[in-house]
Amino acid sequence: MELGAFSISLTITDLAASQAFYEKFGFSAFMGDPEQHWLILKNGDHVIGLFQGMFERNMLTFNPGWDASAQPLTEFTDIRQIQRQLKADGVVLMLEADENSSGPASLIALDPDGNPVMLDQHV
Repeated sequence: MELGAFSISLTITDLAASQAFYEKFGFSAFMGDPEQHWLILKNGDHVIGLFQGMFERNMLTFNPGWDASAQPLTEFTDIRQIQRQLKADGVVLMLEADENSSGPASLIALDPDGNPVMLDQHV
């Protein structure tokens, strides 16, 4: 199963301070909206999402249908197909994609230690 682009989504308390910190590691703002309290930073193929007040915990994020530059892929595994496989493998989902929909959708599972794993398809 192809999960798409990977990033870590960090729950932060001060967007400007976090952005300045990660810029010292060579990251630069790639997309986002500071007025909505979120930014996506890149350093090569490495991607960090900074989210102020949006999530309770840091989480692993995969974007089916996107490459590391948030460009649509011509071929990818749809999130609903991934969801069916995860459920068949016994993964309990905290948020499910609507099986009767197409296009953008999300799902969230928790790993054995309670870390959220989000699949967020934008295409």
